[in-house]
Amino acid sequence: MGAPQRPTIKTVAARAGVGRTTVSRVVNGSDLVSDAAKAAVLAAIAELNYVPNSVARGLVTRRTNSIALVIPESESRLGAEPYFSAVIRGVSAALRDTRTQLQLVLVRDREERDQLTAHVAERRVDGVLLVAVHQHDPLPDILENLGLPTVLAGRRSAEESLSHACSDNLGGAKSAGRHLVDSGRTAIATITGPLDMDVSRSRLQGWKDAMDEAGMAPENCPVATSDFTEEGGMAAMRSLLARSPKLDAVFAASDVMAAGAMLELRRQGRRIPEDVAVVGFDDSYIARYAHPSLTSVRQPVEEIGSTITRVLLEEIADPGSQRQKLVLPTELIVRDSSSPCGG
Repeated sequence: MGAPQRPTIKTVAARAGVGRTTVSRVVNGSDLVSDAAKAAVLAAIAELNYVPNSVARGLVTRRTNSIALVIPESESRLGAEPYFSAVIRGVSAALRDTRTQLQLVLVRDREERDQLTAHVAERRVDGVLLVAVHQHDPLPDILENLGLPTVLAGRRSAEESLSHACSDNLGGAKSAGRHLVDSGRTAIATITGPLDMDVSRSRLQGWKDAMDEAGMAPENCPVATSDFTEEGGMAAMRSLLARSPKLDAVFAASDVMAAGAMLELRRQGRRIPEDVAVVGFDDSYIARYAHPSLTSVRQPVEEIGSTITRVLLEEIADPGSQRQKLVLPTELIVRDSSSPCGG
């Protein structure tokens, strides 16, 4: 005697006394079904122990029920930078109650970018989340030209055409600069990230705006460009001290670079904050456990991750939907590293 046949959508429709289209709508969460019909279909599904055939449904809808989170960085950077792990937590949280699977893809060189392009061209994912974009990175345009829903954490410039969510980088950096001015500091430097990234340019501009508003002389506001790493922060701080030995404050565009700057300051015998105040950006665990504790601009990184995921799922469901450009608020968290002069 053969095994009992697996119930089909036709079987469920017959048991519920509705059409197969109605069953399909219920299974796919459509609102175009009356409460009575929905109740009948759900009862039939329970009685028959019906399991939707996601593979068959995927052949019809061309959906894979998976998205890719693409990070153009190395494994070492991924592990050392709290920003990326926070984004991943936010993305995962947004997918928790969905059937969508997450693929994490690191793109470190052109070969891996070409592999990703081939992967998405074959529609092996329904959409892409792209993190840490650089101004001239061709990947966003490649994905857009392929017609694949793509949402960015951050943006390439203020004219970004793709949907994206980012922190108020300019406003956050401006609040950091104002805080240092209000604390009585008179020679305030900054350490930026790579200037081919909008996040770096925006934070640099926010700091400049604060310096300009305070009437600070340009020669008292030196700038060093770095790479968002601890080693880069140390090197940038070393360069700033060599150029401006009397500086008494520094705003670093990330907590990781701020940590490197603090290491270099201590190495050169500078006290924090008595000699040099330090402010970072992110308000990651680094800020809370630094010694002294680090004043930092808090950005809602996990919320950015969950927001871009929500937007991507909306674009997958409705490819013609209007693109979204979202800016999330920041907040300056004051700690011991930037106590006022004489405080």
